[in-house]
Amino acid sequence: MTKRFLGGLFAGRRWTSLRLRLLVVFALVALTAAVSASGIAYWLNREAVLTRTQDAALGDFRQEMQNRAAALPADPTPEELQRTAELMAGSSPGYSVLLVDELKDGRKVFGAAGPDSFGLNDVPKSLQHAVNDQQKTTAANDAQYHMYWQRTKPRGNPYLVGGTRIVGGGPTGYMYKSLAQERDDLNALGWSLTIATGLALLGSALLAQAAARTVLKPVQRLGDAARRLGEGELDHRLDVSGTDELADLSHTFNKTAEALEKKVADMSAREEASRRFVADMSHELRTPLTALTAVAEVLEEEVDDLDPMIAPAVALVVSETRRLNDLVENLMEVTRFDAGTARLVLDDVDVADQVTACIDARAWLDAVELDAERGIVVRLDPRRLDVILANLIGNALKHGGSPVRVSVRVEGEWLLIVVKDNGPGIPEEVLPHVFDRFYKASASRPKSDGSGLGLSIAMENAHIHGGDITAANGAEGGALFTLRLPVDVGKVIAGEA
Repeated sequence: MTKRFLGGLFAGRRWTSLRLRLLVVFALVALTAAVSASGIAYWLNREAVLTRTQDAALGDFRQEMQNRAAALPADPTPEELQRTAELMAGSSPGYSVLLVDELKDGRKVFGAAGPDSFGLNDVPKSLQHAVNDQQKTTAANDAQYHMYWQRTKPRGNPYLVGGTRIVGGGPTGYMYKSLAQERDDLNALGWSLTIATGLALLGSALLAQAAARTVLKPVQRLGDAARRLGEGELDHRLDVSGTDELADLSHTFNKTAEALEKKVADMSAREEASRRFVADMSHELRTPLTALTAVAEVLEEEVDDLDPMIAPAVALVVSETRRLNDLVENLMEVTRFDAGTARLVLDDVDVADQVTACIDARAWLDAVELDAERGIVVRLDPRRLDVILANLIGNALKHGGSPVRVSVRVEGEWLLIVVKDNGPGIPEEVLPHVFDRFYKASASRPKSDGSGLGLSIAMENAHIHGGDITAANGAEGGALFTLRLPVDVGKVIAGEA
């Protein structure tokens, strides 16, 4: 069951950082509480067990010393000491007894009995000195000798060693009790508390998982709803139940989504109206512009025969008429892109011939250098490629200066056309905006010959092919525009469909 739980925990539907933090907090709290409780319980039980055993053994030993050792003669024989030690150890089994007495000639006699082999070498020197230390009797201290004890671990086994001396010249007695049973009991208690701590930690993980599901499920629903809202499903709403903070948050989300849906609907309606207005206006302007263009062409042919005072005005009318005609054509192209009605007419195109035709049609042969191999044939819309090239090369000639270098190469499934001019390059603050509609790099030239739509139309034509255009500054100066188109646009469109 534990393995299945852990598997479900880590292979769940969603492992979020909030869930992780919740589980970690639950685990840390449970671990701290369990370790603290187990540590306190172990310490209290340890002290209780050792103190009880110690007090019982030392109290019994003191009583035996008073009853038996004190009854020995002033100079007991080794046999008397041994007999007394055996009686003392036999009356209270569980500890060994060692009796030591010093004869008048300085020799020491011993009596030892009990379950453990016990000699004077087993008694710590500090304990021997404390037991034999004769103290002054006062009102607060009526005994010359006291009982002392110490816990030792000879050969790694725990023992309690206690000792005292008979007042008035009697023998010195030591007791030696094994604490192995108490150690085993405390070890068993420690293992039990460790297992209890582990179970508490596991239980906290289970509780944390249940709490995470209860708390985070509404949060996950809110996240899914926000994601769907971001993907355009503005009519999506949350089911609200309860009166807690998450319910208030769901109410707020629904109100926000409703307001956003209304705002987007209003903006879409205004955008559609604006797009329709631009399309209608451009369409309505084409008829008078056609007439104006025809008249302008006639006037341009007769400009040499006109009064010199009138000729500049006629030239201005002709140029502005053409500029207005280009602007209207660009606006109509933009509205087609916005409306999604722009379509590709694909054909097999020799790229070198297409670039040469574009340059030749606009009389740019002397200002443009072409680096393209013959025989590079790609499948795309030749008219839209011509629009892209005309805008990129024309922009390079207008703002960068000649010579403009056009390089053509194929890399894998992509056609790359690089247009590089010989100008000062594009300012860094302008680079992110060069493809924006109606953007003018210089605010001091708002009425320049360009409409600010050329590069944006070029980018739209690249996108409709499944490609793009990037703008940068060359390492040796000059602006660098890179057109990237699929070699076979038909396959790309089919793959997207």
